[in-house]
Amino acid sequence: MARKIEIRTIGTPAVLRVMETEVGLPGAGQVRLVQTAIGINYVDVMVRKGLYPMRLPATPGFEAAGVVDAVGPGVTGFAPGDRVAYFFVEGAYATASLVPAEALVRLPDDISNEVAATFLAKGLTAWMGLYALHPLKAGEVALVLGASGSVGAILSRWARSLGATVIGVAGSVGKLASVAAGADHAFVADDPALSDRVRAIVPAGVDVVYDFVGQATFPLAVAGVRDGGVIATIGAASGQALPAADQLRSRAVQLRGGGTPQYVRGETVAVATSQLWAAIGAGLFSDLQVARYTFDRIAAAHEDIEARQLTGLPVAMV
Repeated sequence: MARKIEIRTIGTPAVLRVMETEVGLPGAGQVRLVQTAIGINYVDVMVRKGLYPMRLPATPGFEAAGVVDAVGPGVTGFAPGDRVAYFFVEGAYATASLVPAEALVRLPDDISNEVAATFLAKGLTAWMGLYALHPLKAGEVALVLGASGSVGAILSRWARSLGATVIGVAGSVGKLASVAAGADHAFVADDPALSDRVRAIVPAGVDVVYDFVGQATFPLAVAGVRDGGVIATIGAASGQALPAADQLRSRAVQLRGGGTPQYVRGETVAVATSQLWAAIGAGLFSDLQVARYTFDRIAAAHEDIEARQLTGLPVAMV
């Protein structure tokens, strides 16, 4: 018997219930994966609260890493014993799962299951921002709103490695030091002079804003971006932004967004994951801490996310 976490109604972390389940044999095109590490992301919280709809009862979670236990009919390229991961398949909060083989990413020897589950979805989301929404060039200036979050922290460090100047904005004073470690300039979101501080660094405005917060910070994005620049919206922790369309159009500012699976798919997956593994291997994120939870304490991870008390990138170990 395997275990899974199920929600039967939306609500607080208390609705996350651990229960036993029978996984069964993989069907056509599937593998049975024994999962040893499970990624925890903000979208999981959105599922639990009903902000990202899933038919109930549902098993939250979208990424995990583990070992292939069995393969179904028609599966080629994978065999029992292979270490693999996936980054956007529903039902990841489980100790074993049936996963479409086409969604799997083979793991290199130097990437552990824990590292894969910690960085895959978050790292590929950062990749989307840096290589798809706005291909960042050396010498450009990027404003990262929500730089204290998991994806924002990864993107900031990666952007600097590409030769960009990074202005990171933290959600609170307590997060300022961690943001400063991954940025050239660091400020707090509630600083009333923030827009002026950004313009003092780059008077014409930044080339690109990566906004992970949404409604609460969108005015800062509009004020900070240069004419002809880009605002890349990635996530909306404070709710969806309400763009001032006429103002953006008159300034030739482009508003770009979308979900990671929209940009990281097909042949792009191999390219994006290869670049992510290289960035990890180069130590770009080595200063980022990992917040480890046992499978039975995933609800505690949700509590910490909502209370903004995470001590690192969250991952559940089975």
